[in-house]
Amino acid sequence: MKCRMEPFKVRILGCGSALPTLQHFPSSQVVELREKLFMIDCGEGTQIQLRRLRIHFSKIIAVFISHLHGDHCFGLPGMLSTFGMTGRTAPLHIYAPAAFGPLLCQTLEFFCQGLGFEVVFHAVDTTRNKVVYEDRSLTVETIPLQHRIECCGYLFREKPTLPHIRRDMIDFYHISISQINNIKAGADWITPDGNVVPHERLITPAAPPRSYAYCSDTRYIKSLYKLVKGVDTLYHESTYTSEDAKRARLYWHSTSRQAAQVARDAAAGKLLLGHYSARYGNEEKLLEEAREIFPNTYLSQEGKIFDISAAR
Repeated sequence: MKCRMEPFKVRILGCGSALPTLQHFPSSQVVELREKLFMIDCGEGTQIQLRRLRIHFSKIIAVFISHLHGDHCFGLPGMLSTFGMTGRTAPLHIYAPAAFGPLLCQTLEFFCQGLGFEVVFHAVDTTRNKVVYEDRSLTVETIPLQHRIECCGYLFREKPTLPHIRRDMIDFYHISISQINNIKAGADWITPDGNVVPHERLITPAAPPRSYAYCSDTRYIKSLYKLVKGVDTLYHESTYTSEDAKRARLYWHSTSRQAAQVARDAAAGKLLLGHYSARYGNEEKLLEEAREIFPNTYLSQEGKIFDISAAR
């Protein structure tokens, strides 16, 4: 019997780069795990995309900002204001490089007075790989990246869950409710006549924990794969094709081929491309080059939903 996994999804709100186009919104994503929503980056138009994709404003627990280039954070002031107008009361936690703290305070003071909810700022050290958020379901840790300004990605790791006790075994052995959690934790069952029923016969194994890594703007880092080793789904910026590798080096970005190298070396399950340069009419060349190195590669597009599954 296969146990049902709780939803772990990534919704793409925007996957373009700095120069506006009619094809893409700037960077923003929403990660859903066990009915909790987390936003990564918040470019212009993010709140419009939330409306378009029918994502409830009030369900977003935290926003993780990778760096302070406008295409990753200009949407935040408008979104905060809208959250206030829609009656939000729950605190909103914002994780971002330390330099964003004073800017956020000014924004709240000038444009967002009387919000009705608390905005809690958490300064992030982009140079360290460190857990910055934790709850009962998951941890979020920083991934140091190399861009023109301080920048980091974020790695979402689901926490392991207990196995599921089989309903037929509960009925057959008349297992009391008080003992169910003990059996999930590893205990055997002893019948009234003293027979021991091994724990392994009573349960179905828990689904393996899943993980999602978001690697925002960065030049190719040869050792990056070590921090995302074995990740189930990797999003890695792929601003340019290999023909524009010199431009990628100049602006501290990556090509889709380089993104695929990171995914291959990390033994990732799936690669998502994004942060496309406005110079391309479409992204098929980016996809083609990445798949030559890492076949299980996909283009992120606005409105797409990717399930994070531990299929390996």
